[in-house]
Amino acid sequence: MKPNITRQDQFNNDWYHPGASKLKMIAWFLLNALFLRNSLNPISSIKVSLLRLFGAKIGKGVLIKPAVNIKYPWRLTIGDHTWIGENVWIDNLADVTIGANVCLSQGAFLLTGNHNYKKSSFDLMIGPITLEDGAWIGAKSTVCPGVTCLSHAVLAVNSVATSDLQPYTIYSGNPAKEVRKRTIDE
Repeated sequence: MKPNITRQDQFNNDWYHPGASKLKMIAWFLLNALFLRNSLNPISSIKVSLLRLFGAKIGKGVLIKPAVNIKYPWRLTIGDHTWIGENVWIDNLADVTIGANVCLSQGAFLLTGNHNYKKSSFDLMIGPITLEDGAWIGAKSTVCPGVTCLSHAVLAVNSVATSDLQPYTIYSGNPAKEVRKRTIDE
């Protein structure tokens, strides 16, 4: 008996709508490339203003470093005094909510979409991501679709969060596992 195979010619995500017109998406694609993804633009306030112009809800004191890629700003909420490091990629096919005082370190990846490997048609699956106040996503770490990182959780360098992270807890590995509690000294 021949095993089932993937049939990407049967892939169909017509059900998915990114939440903006094609014109708005093209305009964002160009401005994202020129001002956010461009490593020659260090001016955070310009990036924040453009994101707000395209529908992102952004608090005060947000710092966005060079070479950041944000797929759909109208699906993004960021709280006060959050830091977004170089080469962060927010691939937000679904809503991404980032609390206050959150740190996304260099190369962090927030991934709200994936494909169903169990289906021959390789169906698109999406899930929102929430990073609560004080969460810290380490350099080159990935947060997967549907994950919530609760208050002050830490995802260590190069780790992958495939399920929710508990508050004040440090996680490491792929998939990320609890390694210890987080204590914050005054």
